[in-house]
Amino acid sequence: MPKYLIERDIPGAGKLSAQELKAISQKSCGVLNRLGPEIQWIESYVTKDKIFCVYRAASEEMVRQHAREGGFPADRISEVTSVIDPSTAE
Repeated sequence: MPKYLIERDIPGAGKLSAQELKAISQKSCGVLNRLGPEIQWIESYVTKDKIFCVYRAASEEMVRQHAREGGFPADRISEVTSVIDPSTAE
């Protein structure tokens, strides 16, 4: 399945409490369970005013459907074409 990076503009995201992040995660997991195995949440990174999420999904539309059903913004969705890290330089 393709991998996607989703950028979610959420003012104040970096100030969300552990309980608020847990609630967001629970809501997301509930939607994922309904959508089935064609979409998987890998991880997310919380910054000051954004949350960046990494998903595997059958299509970009599946990522958009997850966002709609969960009430989450999906301001930018980019398909990951390659992954590099320091070992790439070797």
